[in-house]
Amino acid sequence: MCRRIFYGTTIPLLKTEGGENLNSHLSQLNKDLTQLCEGGNFGEIFDQNPYMAVVIVDKNNIVTFINKTYLKILQLPMDKVLRKPLTDITPATKTAKVLMTGKAITAYNWKVNGQHLIACSVPLFKNKEIVGCFAYSISLNIWDSKTLVEDLLSDITMLREEVHKSHTAQYKFDDIVGNDKRLLHSVSLAKQVARQTQTKVLITGETGTGKELFAHSIHNASARSHKPFVRVNCAAIPENLLEAELFGYEEGAFTGAKKGGRLGKFELANHGTIFLDEIGEIPLSLQSKLLVVLQEREIERLGGNRSVKLDVRVISATHRNLQSMAEKGLFRKDLYYRLNVVQVEVPALRHRKEDITLLVEYLLHKLKDRLKTPVVGISRGALEMLKKHVWPGNVRELENVLERAMSLAYMENAYLLDQRHFTFIFDKISATWSPGRKSLREATHEFEQRIITQVMEETGSNKAQAAELLGIDLSSLYRKLKKYGISMD
Repeated sequence: MCRRIFYGTTIPLLKTEGGENLNSHLSQLNKDLTQLCEGGNFGEIFDQNPYMAVVIVDKNNIVTFINKTYLKILQLPMDKVLRKPLTDITPATKTAKVLMTGKAITAYNWKVNGQHLIACSVPLFKNKEIVGCFAYSISLNIWDSKTLVEDLLSDITMLREEVHKSHTAQYKFDDIVGNDKRLLHSVSLAKQVARQTQTKVLITGETGTGKELFAHSIHNASARSHKPFVRVNCAAIPENLLEAELFGYEEGAFTGAKKGGRLGKFELANHGTIFLDEIGEIPLSLQSKLLVVLQEREIERLGGNRSVKLDVRVISATHRNLQSMAEKGLFRKDLYYRLNVVQVEVPALRHRKEDITLLVEYLLHKLKDRLKTPVVGISRGALEMLKKHVWPGNVRELENVLERAMSLAYMENAYLLDQRHFTFIFDKISATWSPGRKSLREATHEFEQRIITQVMEETGSNKAQAAELLGIDLSSLYRKLKKYGISMD
């Protein structure tokens, strides 16, 4: 038999040692908890909290979450409570009234099994509609009330900061460095489209050009800037997990599914922006479902039977030619057109070498703070050396090269980066030739083979990009790949 819990009256006169009304602390606590419920990241901290008994119900007063402390108070196992009407467990609960009125009930006390507790019930809203109620209780020990509330507020603030950090855009347009006309045109276009908060954006460009930087900047320059920014690397998530990662799942949806289910990235990004990085890697089998989500603006979790409305801006990025992939049947044409409302192209570094000086200055300052090295600058000779490099890895490669050079300089206790700190970037393509060892023809062939192999590796076997970097046409590249037995995959 379920135990009954009886509630008493509100407690308007509870004071902290400093004379502050405890209700004001709890009122702020209500707001913080509501925000965390919307993000869906509260489970871990509240499930283990020994001071706070927490229960969450849906709009029908069905229990969707209850922590261990609440179960201990009820002296009931999880299966007797979860997915059951809360009124069957606690007939005098205030959650039903909160769901009916849409108003929070704060600072009321109740007693069970000899424990005196103070409780609050807060309505949860989504799109101005009540979707549930968050109820929690804490010990009514007047002597430690202030400390307890402060500890809880501290825990919630810490969790909110972690959630905010993981779902926050970090960069702004001011972080994009360069004066190249093509780059400035892309920045101008991105700034314009940032104001159109519903418009989908496709950011294109080679690996390492800074596509993610543009995505962050667009979000931060939009009216959604104070809402979540959720990044998904479609290439980094295994195909069999990507659907659950994007759309979430209900408890029991598949073997190993987390108890209570899990929100997907689209729901976490609701009212904000979702950034689908490397969208060209998403499998065809999942593209049709993504298309439906974009068209209907709602998702259905894996193993679920209800739809969740979405208000999410979609920014996607790719280093691939999606139009060409669509024509070859490797990417859905309708999805490509849906994503490519406005296209922002980020130019490759080799096309804006006049920006290398600015980028080096910016990156040296950034790396100096992070690496704590004494390096203060770079010699003119070393800078010219960097300008002559092809940079197939673009700005990301430049940053990695500078970081390695600064580490070498640090070991020498050098304050200035010189040519000797950058010789390693030519190691892969330098030909080791001496008179009598090989003929000029043999050395030239070996040199050419090593260059082509390196470029193919650095472009991920993208033959069109490799041909452009090498300055030859595609048919010539194919002939040389066959000639030297270099893998085309």
